[in-house]
Amino acid sequence: MPISKEELRVLVLSHLRHLGFKIVNGQLVFEDNEKKDQVRILHEFTRRFILQKHQTWIQRQWLHFQNYFANGRDIHPEAIRPFLVKVTEPWQHNLFRLARLTWSLPYSKGYGRRLRFLVMDEGNLNAEGHPYLIGIFALQSPPLSFPPRDRLFCYPPGRKTELVNQTMDIHTLGALPPYSHLLGGKLVALAVASNEVREAYRRKYEGRSTEIEGRILPAHLVALTTTSAFGRSSLYNRLKFYSEPIAISIGYTEGYGAFHLEHLYPLFREYLEAQGISTRGGYGVGPRIKWQTCVRALERLGFSSKLLKHTIKREAFLFPLIHNINDYMEGRTREPLYRDLPFADLAAYWRERWLLPRATRVNGWCEWEATRLFESLIVETDEGNSSVSLTGGRSDER
Repeated sequence: MPISKEELRVLVLSHLRHLGFKIVNGQLVFEDNEKKDQVRILHEFTRRFILQKHQTWIQRQWLHFQNYFANGRDIHPEAIRPFLVKVTEPWQHNLFRLARLTWSLPYSKGYGRRLRFLVMDEGNLNAEGHPYLIGIFALQSPPLSFPPRDRLFCYPPGRKTELVNQTMDIHTLGALPPYSHLLGGKLVALAVASNEVREAYRRKYEGRSTEIEGRILPAHLVALTTTSAFGRSSLYNRLKFYSEPIAISIGYTEGYGAFHLEHLYPLFREYLEAQGISTRGGYGVGPRIKWQTCVRALERLGFSSKLLKHTIKREAFLFPLIHNINDYMEGRTREPLYRDLPFADLAAYWRERWLLPRATRVNGWCEWEATRLFESLIVETDEGNSSVSLTGGRSDER
């Protein structure tokens, strides 16, 4: 029997209270939204919900990929030799996903056009002769409306969609320990701006049409955008290649989104479908289906759509990949002048600027144990028992 309006209203109110929200005049108030630890707690609820659903998969994949995650004692900083791997094969997708699930932010597979990369270390190899995983990043289609970006440019009439769709959004980026303790996140952030990423985009999307409008666009990747995970970003601020800025701060988001309602999204869909309202996405629908579903459900439950304003503001950044970004985005030229940023040069700069100085200043990274990543993936199931064990074994889940 479908959930009733009254039952779902109670669940919404209880869920928001559990996350630390209050509803004041129809709007959410999150008293500690300036404190990163409180924001992490808010994200952790959604992350645990996602992990609960995938415990069996995590067990199987960890047993397969655990040797790709380094212990601190396995790493010799002076020997680190990073290289980029475009994710194309099933095992690479699984390694990427497993690594991403270890982070404090909830996992999202992205939407629209997508590119994923692994950053590996061929200078330090595991017992099987495979490189260790330094970090990961992923790109997706950009939001058509993104105020921090849109305030930068005066788009020519009728061309905003065309131009914005020659950019991408960085929706996942980071390093894994022990590399993260050696400022590996800086390396991964530099890597997104590399020639290799831009070329991978061109090869994949040249001659292909967009899903939403069915138009064939130039396979130019002229810029990337992203937002910080928690307020102001220490990763992206002052990120440079010698004197050249790689990431430019362009302001803060307005604090809208649906991540704090992720736990309730299946129930929203069930409730709307029972009323004959389709919630299915798919080809030609675009990325706003989750937002639209939440708005429709909240309004039919008697709540304001203002509950989607969670008030957590994130710092926004632009990664210009061409020298003439303003002229290009404002229609004064149709010829992008690309920056020349080979990954090898970026990695060499990172080594001298961040890696080696960090390795001599701190030594806590030496004590890192990779099993701690696995432990971070273990959560209690609805039955109250962990469904996985470090040594493997079978689970009753299917």
